[in-house]
Amino acid sequence: MPEAVPPLRGGLRHVYARRWQHGHVPTPDFVLALRAHVGHQSLPLVGVTAVVLRDENVLLVRRADNRRWTPVTGIVNPGEEPADAAARETLEEAGVVAEPQRLALVHTLPPVTYPNGDVAQFLDLVFLMRWVAGEPFPADDENIAAYWFPLDDLPKLEQGHRARIEAARSLETTTRFVRSRRRD
Repeated sequence: MPEAVPPLRGGLRHVYARRWQHGHVPTPDFVLALRAHVGHQSLPLVGVTAVVLRDENVLLVRRADNRRWTPVTGIVNPGEEPADAAARETLEEAGVVAEPQRLALVHTLPPVTYPNGDVAQFLDLVFLMRWVAGEPFPADDENIAAYWFPLDDLPKLEQGHRARIEAARSLETTTRFVRSRRRD
């Protein structure tokens, strides 16, 4: 298992360690503008999960706010195509260039309440991504580490993240989706 904060080019290890201690994950400006109008009420947001594969390895990042390993995730900006958001987030968070290959899964995540009381619920679009270039490193404040992990030797992951990786790796040609059991 890699150490929590890897040595980085240019002696930046201490910068990422300090950023992790604050546990700060930036909020997009458009969300802050919406919050000015709705306060802490639940916001429906569109998110992406980028499952980036390279041979038999998957790219995972270790979040600064909770220290959990996850695939790259992020919020789709207004007017942005979701596949472009997945590629952008992969570059911004891990310094890796990746190309979207397939929309693998569409599902709604449970509501999230943040420490400041804000509530959000994400429609999550999971993309299978093909590695193009770059070696992973924590390229922004949101993560403290970024590594390729063998698919048969993943670190501890929440079950939902394992399910996203499995959906992206599947040989299915159609997109998976979840339906509510409740019918009105």
